[in-house]
Amino acid sequence: MASSFSGDETAPFFGFLGAAAALVFSCMGAAYGTAKSGVGVASMGVMRPELVMKSIVPVVMAGVLGIYGLIIAVIISTGINPKAKSYYLFDGYAHLSSGLACGLAGLSAGMAIGIVGDAGVRANAQQPKLFVGMILILIFAEALALYGLIVGIILSSRAGQSRAE
Repeated sequence: MASSFSGDETAPFFGFLGAAAALVFSCMGAAYGTAKSGVGVASMGVMRPELVMKSIVPVVMAGVLGIYGLIIAVIISTGINPKAKSYYLFDGYAHLSSGLACGLAGLSAGMAIGIVGDAGVRANAQQPKLFVGMILILIFAEALALYGLIVGIILSSRAGQSRAE
């Protein structure tokens, strides 16, 4: 039985699993961060409605996390084409680790952004001097997801380097 498939036949499973993990976990972080921060914004908006637009920053920062997962998922999925180029287990594992690195970093950052955003916007309503401190903490939380994105891109670029062809 002749097959035009070259490489390991189970390898694409791990690659596609990495793409799915990147998107799913990043979007879970984005959803949690958005929901948790949104609850804080709604609660704060009852007392200080003039601060609602200023307090929307954590919601926007949480939403960006899903984009990081989308970027890695697209990079991974375009790298999986076993009929054009051999795709080995090394490549599948590289893509899986890439997706997990980005996705789990996005999930962690989303949790941090949600918690800080919720408490931060409520505290900012009572003491406006806390706004800059809240933004700095949110930036550091967002940086965690950026680290995952960078590592994900590096790991994904390792795919295809398993064997010289």
